[in-house]
Amino acid sequence: MKMPIFVDMKERKLIFVTNDDGYTSNGFRCAVELARRLGDVVAVAPESSQSGKSQSITIYEPLFLREHRKEEGLELYSLSGTPVDCVKFAFDHLMEGRKVDLVLSGINHGSNSAVNVLYSGTMGAAIEGAFYGCPSIGLSLTSHDESADLTAAVQYGELLARKVLEGALQMPLCLNVNVPDRPVEQIAGMKFCRQTHGFWREVFHEYTDPHERRYYWMRGAFYNAEPDAADTDEYALAHGYVSVVPVQTDMTDYRQLTALQENITL
Repeated sequence: MKMPIFVDMKERKLIFVTNDDGYTSNGFRCAVELARRLGDVVAVAPESSQSGKSQSITIYEPLFLREHRKEEGLELYSLSGTPVDCVKFAFDHLMEGRKVDLVLSGINHGSNSAVNVLYSGTMGAAIEGAFYGCPSIGLSLTSHDESADLTAAVQYGELLARKVLEGALQMPLCLNVNVPDRPVEQIAGMKFCRQTHGFWREVFHEYTDPHERRYYWMRGAFYNAEPDAADTDEYALAHGYVSVVPVQTDMTDYRQLTALQENITL
């Protein structure tokens, strides 16, 4: 896939980049490089890994900002907080009054398909960006290996980002994009699909520290409740496709709402 590597200087866009794997992660570095091909970049990432933080914010501790790089068209920072802290700090302080054209969260190391969207700090940040009225993309690769090849994630992420910046989709917009861990030439294509119904079940391994205190490490496994459904993100990824799921924050169960209204009288 051949991608443009230049930006039209007459219509420069402003891209905000963050992640949940931390400022030093390879995925964040690649996301910043991707975003620079689209416009000017302001990037704020957590100082350390914040995986699984979802929409959490820091309330009872101070936040510390560290500037790493500042030049024309690029500002790089780390923040001692969560991914959503990074978004809030950037929009309400660093970039206050500036129009942001796109929020890119990632590139996450590990899948955020199915119910993982609710746990993910990467998707928490993308959703928060959409709260500010910006189109947002959460971009993940289905590998936890820090040295994994991110070429496919970069190429498909840039393709989608350009379409979003062209105004091809209506607002509000938040996309959960997951890319299978395989060479880009082995990607079957892209599927627009729905979130898989499924759940996690955990095992807590018990250990004893040198002071005879018990402690636990949590491990879990994901159970796909509809393995044969062909219109889901898990199915797409299993068959070599990039999965793209549009995400919304209205968690109202309208089916149950109708049932409550029709069947329960107080």
